[in-house]
Amino acid sequence: QVQLVESGGGLVQPGGSLRLSCAASGSIFSIRTMSWYRQAPGKQRELVAAITSGGSTSYVDSVKGRFTISRDYAKNTVYLQMNSLKPEDTAVYYCNAVLSDYSGRYSDYWGQGTQVTVSS
Repeated sequence: QVQLVESGGGLVQPGGSLRLSCAASGSIFSIRTMSWYRQAPGKQRELVAAITSGGSTSYVDSVKGRFTISRDYAKNTVYLQMNSLKPEDTAVYYCNAVLSDYSGRYSDYWGQGTQVTVSS
């Protein structure tokens, strides 16, 4: 059984910062990629940022220079530092991990989502 537990969402004013965390736990053998997605009301879920097992990162253009994804490999945890937040960043943020259990088979796992609201 694998679980992804997110934390760190909330209400922040435009220009403010938030840090999201997502910890993976359970029967984990190896984690390939950890990512953050978001879904705003009436919109499709989009990939915000991803980090590979080797530490390579990628970002959607709208957050480049403002968001930073990082990973604590020992704790199986991924972070998303969000600075200079804008109202259009308002969404439910979901953590995703591509990982294998001890069978060696890789699967997708999702967190429950955490709400981020940017408003004055």
